[in-house]
Amino acid sequence: MITKSAKKAFRQNVARRAKNAKVKKALNAIIKKYKKLVQSDIKAAQAELSKVYKSLDKAAKENLIKKNKASRLKSRLTKLIARKTK
Repeated sequence: MITKSAKKAFRQNVARRAKNAKVKKALNAIIKKYKKLVQSDIKAAQAELSKVYKSLDKAAKENLIKKNKASRLKSRLTKLIARKTK
């Protein structure tokens, strides 16, 4: 016999998992778009960098990714531009 609270917890888990997957997919899409811009258009990539930072910070704040992972990604993505502008 499953308790009423266990059923509710399961519903919440399903909803949260769906939301988290959607946000992570969007975050990965933003990062991918940024990497393509770095290859083609540096000016547009520099403008896009703040959006990438914002998305990473928000994901870290919501515990979708860890804080250090967000920092590491920001560092690596910034280095991409630095290497291309030299």
